[in-house]
Formats: sequence, C-alpha cells, structure tokens
Amino acid sequence: MTSTTDANPDPAERTLRFQQPEKVLRHLGPAPDDAVLAPLFGLDAADYRTRLSRLEARNREAAAALAALPGAAARLAALPFRPGEHVVAVGESTTADRLSWFEILRHLLPPTVGCTNLAVSGSTTTQALANLPLLTAQRPDWVLCMLGANDVQRLDGVPLVAAAETRRALQALRDLTVSRTGARWIWLTPTGVDVERVARYQHFRRAGLGWAGTDLDALAEFLLAEPEVTVDTRTAGHGHVEEDGLHLTPAGQRRVVSAVLDALAPPPAPARPSEN
Repeated sequence: MTSTTDANPDPAERTLRFQQPEKVLRHLGPAPDDAVLAPLFGLDAADYRTRLSRLEARNREAAAALAALPGAAARLAALPFRPGEHVVAVGESTTADRLSWFEILRHLLPPTVGCTNLAVSGSTTTQALANLPLLTAQRPDWVLCMLGANDVQRLDGVPLVAAAETRRALQALRDLTVSRTGARWIWLTPTGVDVERVARYQHFRRAGLGWAGTDLDALAEFLLAEPEVTVDTRTAGHGHVEEDGLHLTPAGQRRVVSAVLDALAPPPAPARPSEN
C-alpha cells in the first residue's frame, strides 16, 4: 500500500490534533480553561485558541466541499439524524482527531442536531466500556462507534487485547447503552494501516508496537456481521496515512466521511435505460 501525507510540519499542531487532555481530566471537575491547557502544548492561551480556530476552519471547509458535490443536498437530507436529536461519537484517535470525520460530519448536519465527540486517543474497547456512565449521561439518540484499533496493536507480536475480549466489550458497550438510553447504534470499522510504514516508524519500532492487517480485517468482519449498520472504512487510509502509517491524514478523514454518507445516505442508483 502506498501512502501520502498532508503537509503538517508543525509538531505542536500535530499534538494538538490528537491530544485533548480535558477529556481525560473530567474526574477533576469542570473542564480546564485555555490558560491551563495551552502550556501543555507549549503555547500561550491566545496561540492555543488561534490554532484551534484554524483547525475548525479546515473542518468547515471540508464539509463545504462535500456539501457542494452533485447530489449532496438530497443525500444529506436523507441522513437519519433528525432536528433535536443528539449524536455521540465513541472512539480512539481516528475520531478524537480535531480534523476527524466526526468533526467534519457535524458541519454537514443541521445546527439543531447536537453532536458530542467522546473519543479519546489511545482508548481500547475496555476503557470505552469503563466510561459507559459518561456515554449514557449524554442521553444519545444515536451512537457512532469506531473502536478496536488499539485492541489489536501488538507488543512484540502479542495482541494488547484478546479478540474475544474485544468482541465482548463492544457488544456490552452497545447493549448497555441501548438498554439505558434507547439510542440507535452505528458501527464504523477501524481504518486500515500501512503495515510497512508502521514497521519503519521509529517510535513504534522502539516500543515494539505493530499492527497486522489480518487482525483489523477480522475485527471488521465481526462488526459487519452485527445486526446494526456498519460503515466499512478500511479503504479510507489507502494512500492517506500520516508518517506513522497508522493515523489518517485530513484527506483520509474526508474519505471516512464519504464512507459514512455512502452507508447512511447512498447516492441514487443510475436510471436504467429505457427499453423502448
């Protein structure tokens, strides 16, 4: 698989994209303000806010480009999320990314549809299950769940989480959330990885970390067999992963949004030619 990256030479901005300390400090009380968060990224509060605004502008631009495609208006109107409903995303870094598919999707939905992103970079399915009370407290009408990529990471060849435990945690997360809230559930498979690039990436190599495409495919096949809608995002990263081979570029994230639209509001089939 070949890979390309979007130009992103600024280390602070890359860190800001994927790390959101306020999400893992909720137990300490109200979310810290910018003056507290900014120094964690080596920034002052003004620069922190400027960078966040710049990232959000990119999401709006990506959404506008998708909304301008032929037939997009009808497809967006066909999405199942209705005004007044609350859509919650659960996931790991692919979804926690401040340029993620979910952050673009929120700009494609009517402003009366509430969107909350609970994804946390590095999260496993077990950790997501432990955060069930936070999820159900959101009273979601819809949950979009993309989890499992961290479970199948291998440490010196040993999977972090056994496949059976991943399946159990995912089903428990869905079943308990639905029973508590009545939310409707949508799965997203983890995106594919560039195995060769992962193997070359210095930080992963030093830590003995790796990912196998067969593990991700097995997880995807499990999700596709579940009764709910599953968005297959495995091809979104083809040619669109960062230097580490794992995380999506912004172009890859836009491909995930397209996969969501294809699954939830597919384009109309082409008209069949008249037999007359």
